[in-house]
Amino acid sequence: MSTLPQALEPHGTLAALANSGPLSIFSYCMSSILMTVTNKYVLNGFSFNMNFVLLLVQSLVCVAAIAILKLFGVITYRPLNKTDAKNWAPISVLLVAMIYTGSKALQFLSIPVYTVFKNLTIILIAYGEVLFFGGSVTPMTLGSFFLMVLSSIVACLGDQKAAPDAGVFSAGYFWMFTNCFASASFVLYMRKRIKLTNFKDFDTMYYNNVLSIPILLLSSFLVEDWSQANLEENFSKSSFITMVISGLSAVGISYCSGWCVRVTSSTTYSMVGALNKLPIALSGLIFFDAPRNFYSVSSIFLGFFAGLVYAVAKQQQKK
Repeated sequence: MSTLPQALEPHGTLAALANSGPLSIFSYCMSSILMTVTNKYVLNGFSFNMNFVLLLVQSLVCVAAIAILKLFGVITYRPLNKTDAKNWAPISVLLVAMIYTGSKALQFLSIPVYTVFKNLTIILIAYGEVLFFGGSVTPMTLGSFFLMVLSSIVACLGDQKAAPDAGVFSAGYFWMFTNCFASASFVLYMRKRIKLTNFKDFDTMYYNNVLSIPILLLSSFLVEDWSQANLEENFSKSSFITMVISGLSAVGISYCSGWCVRVTSSTTYSMVGALNKLPIALSGLIFFDAPRNFYSVSSIFLGFFAGLVYAVAKQQQKK
């Protein structure tokens, strides 16, 4: 993991905070929740219909943020070059597909349903690792997969909000399943490419975002409405500020992930990844009009338990 230069390393109280496990876990959870909620708020709260532009702003903010950090000597990352850009381009395409389909799914589905269904991506990734990297799936892991599927079924039963409009309901699940496959492909291919290129954390972060910018811009011009009327309807001071906050949240997740792994352990980080699905899903019940019923609440807890069992299974597998 990247560390601060010696001249910039904190001392005393700041050093204690920088090495605090609970603080790193809390920060990772909060940044994840913030990005999910702000994306949902922009797409629904402002009736924003230019998804590619939203993602473009987020990528620009992320690149600007890490460029400023590099300028002040806080971090370093590999400069953009033709060879690495050519090799990394397919990953950026998959990244755009992943985040776009995710934003479209959020546009039609409630946050609890979206969050629970993201668990299904773990199944695809696990079997992808078996196929491409020689991994294995244990009985406990299979049990966690069953709980994930059950959680998703319960979430569907509780998602009464979309029931009056079957078209919207179907569109939401189409984008959700597309997102699961795009996410799994992105993670598996990126893992392979990182091994071949020896990219560090900030190298990956920089290349993912900087190569996504032209793809997002072109995609927006091709499929989105750039008429003056639609621009005036979509853009306001409040919506732009929210988009910038969402972009900063993406930076926060990248940093807090590395921070959490550095000061705790990969096991704790895996547990946090499973546990933070619960507050993310609950945020949908608190801040948005997600359905509040027995099924929706049960699906959240089943999803939480499935993630917990999966994390324990992976740890036992390592042992």
